[in-house]
Amino acid sequence: MATTKSKTQHPDSQPPTPDPPSPNSSLLREHAEQQFAHELEELAKADTRQRPPNWKLSPWAVAIYLLGGKLDNGFEVSPKYIGNRRLMEVAIATLATDRALLLYGVPGTAKSWVSEHLAAAVSGDSTMLIQGTAGTSEEAIRYGWNYARLLADGPSMEALVASPMMRAMADGKIARVEELTRIPSDVQDTLITVLSEKTLPVPELNTEVQATKGFSVIATANNRDRGVNELSSALKRRFNTVILPVPNTIEEEVSIVQQRVTSLGRALELPAEVPALEEIQRVVTIFRELRGGVTIDGKTKLKSPTGTLSPAEAISVVNSGMSLSAHFGDGSLTASDLISGLVGAVVKDPIQDQVVWKEYLETVVKERDGWKDLYRASRVML
Repeated sequence: MATTKSKTQHPDSQPPTPDPPSPNSSLLREHAEQQFAHELEELAKADTRQRPPNWKLSPWAVAIYLLGGKLDNGFEVSPKYIGNRRLMEVAIATLATDRALLLYGVPGTAKSWVSEHLAAAVSGDSTMLIQGTAGTSEEAIRYGWNYARLLADGPSMEALVASPMMRAMADGKIARVEELTRIPSDVQDTLITVLSEKTLPVPELNTEVQATKGFSVIATANNRDRGVNELSSALKRRFNTVILPVPNTIEEEVSIVQQRVTSLGRALELPAEVPALEEIQRVVTIFRELRGGVTIDGKTKLKSPTGTLSPAEAISVVNSGMSLSAHFGDGSLTASDLISGLVGAVVKDPIQDQVVWKEYLETVVKERDGWKDLYRASRVML
């Protein structure tokens, strides 16, 4: 995940006060506009600034929703993104123009998270989603057909099956394209007409769908995925690209992990204690050191594993540990609960990464004060 906040949160600070349960709390994963409906409602009430056509909030209010802050009436909006404020302002300003937005970065930097929350705040609907895969076809972006009706009645609007892109154009909402570079290059270029002409031709019916004001596209892409299909220069020109980096400081990363772990723990109703800040700091420290190839104090150089070790993976490690402690322990997160998730996150290549992990254990974990429990737990796993 990534997240951005106007001020860096100190690692000793507490996560934001939880939102009250929503009416959809029985869902395994709520859409952003469901989970944070109360915040969006309060922002809409307090928002007196000019809103672009078909926007639910003004750009100022969208920034408050993403970055967090306190409204004049004292209502506290939780931060959804912790990082560089200016990047979020650029992303929001892009959507207020006729340009599409491309969120680019290594895996785990909150591209999808930011995309969803932007769509929720701007359109009130984050569900106009096209998931990019190696098998994504043109029909997923343009439109398909109800073949029973097509055979019975021939081409007609009733037989046409609108894609999320077509529905977003007609309704003046944000369409989301996840993992754009996973989509084959010839299919990617289907977007060119949509982005440049703001229209989607339907030649079978000799008609077209023209975009309503408020329509835009948010795409996400990373350059670390196997099977990446580079974007054509024609398509790149039609996007304004915002690169989301990994968190700059350990404080930022700890804050991101702490906030998301607390939120997910509530959503999954895990009967475990909120993990101690020290345990989250240890996981984040391990990830940052292995990712950067050097210890925090800069004294020891390290080999880096093949994985990205992003904040999203750190969140997964801590949540997995919470589940273990809740169901097979005393509910308090310990080193033995964390270690299996840590090993799974670091050791993606069973040969190369295993060497990296063992070397890190012997040169860093074993010698670090207060980390002996983690070393003992790791030796049991190996």
